[in-house]
Amino acid sequence: MQHLSFSAHYSLFFKFTKQNHIMDRLILKNGKVIFPEKIEENVTVVCENGKITDILNNEEYIHGNDDVVIDATNKYIAPGFIDIHTHGGGGHDFMDGTVEAYLGAAETHARYGTTALLPTTLTSTFDELINTFAVYKEAARLNTKGAKLLGLHLEGPYFAYNQRGAQDPKYLRNPEPEEYNKILSESDDIVRWSLAPELPGAFDFGKVLTSKNILTSIAHSDAIYEEVLDAFNAGFTHVTHLYSAMSTVTRRNAFRYAGVLEAAYLIDDMTVEIIADGVHLPKSLLQFVYKFKGSEKTALCTDSMRGAGMPDGESILGSLEKGQRVIIEDGVAKLPDRTAFAGSVATTDRLVRTMVNVAEVPLIEAVKMMTLTPARIMKIDQQKGSVRKGKDADLVVFDNNINVSYTILEGNVIYGN
Repeated sequence: MQHLSFSAHYSLFFKFTKQNHIMDRLILKNGKVIFPEKIEENVTVVCENGKITDILNNEEYIHGNDDVVIDATNKYIAPGFIDIHTHGGGGHDFMDGTVEAYLGAAETHARYGTTALLPTTLTSTFDELINTFAVYKEAARLNTKGAKLLGLHLEGPYFAYNQRGAQDPKYLRNPEPEEYNKILSESDDIVRWSLAPELPGAFDFGKVLTSKNILTSIAHSDAIYEEVLDAFNAGFTHVTHLYSAMSTVTRRNAFRYAGVLEAAYLIDDMTVEIIADGVHLPKSLLQFVYKFKGSEKTALCTDSMRGAGMPDGESILGSLEKGQRVIIEDGVAKLPDRTAFAGSVATTDRLVRTMVNVAEVPLIEAVKMMTLTPARIMKIDQQKGSVRKGKDADLVVFDNNINVSYTILEGNVIYGN
């Protein structure tokens, strides 16, 4: 039996066994396991062949001689964090169009508890978008040290000009079948697409996406409630970064109309995501979302750009070659004139910490919004999102302040200290 604290010795052992596909059973003992409905102390979690094979009281498990044992020292053992909207991190943006960028961002986010993520694009040229498909596929094949790449999330280019936010306006356009069918034919890795449903042709496009089981999400939109309701019935079941770049109550010919924001609350089955970095939304709005949408319908997402995990200063949103210059300060990325945020620099641990410490949400509920809820939204909750026998052994160990000690993906330690 090997008791390890992720020393240099363990790093060498892990590298050797992984390369030779001879992985011992991984045991996490003395942990407080966060289940969807409760927290249970003095628990041992057994992982083998990428799956959780047993969950026992500490006294019930007899360690084998070849088991790799991690003593959680009464820290929390939670499902691995799932980020369904991120543009990069660690100085890398997925729009850089390189395998190195994908791998670097995935490894950065793994250090903060993320075990799975959706690489997200920005509005761009058609050629840039097509290029990233091949890069994604190669990165997914080579990725062994970072968070698992769950598929691509295309954010844009079909957005309302007035709600463009930090998206480059010169690439905005309406959805045309000739273009989006070409894009869809170029990649089978697209699992989510965010767009404005009020644009001409958007409803037909939404039906195409739904037929391919691609999550269709409302984003950067000036739609009114009635348009959102029609969109929901056409398959637009999710709202991208609630409160950011979307319509609220407006007047048309002197009459008031509810917008996307109000529709997200009025449509009970509409799911939402929020950037819970403590900057994009203040305490009051974080609490408002939790009160009226709840943890079952609210996912946390970073919407992080390359500045996540990096120091303050100048950075670039989007590709190094064609991206926009931004400033990182006050815990967020801003446009140079400081008129708007340009994406967050958050990591998933920060989101959970903010929901607990700022929004005063119970830890179980905050963790659910970072794990099981995004898994359900992406329809992968049978494999991921909770600590259950038979599910993927995606786990994160953290202390009372959500400081991450270990990140475990499919039974392999991809980060530990």
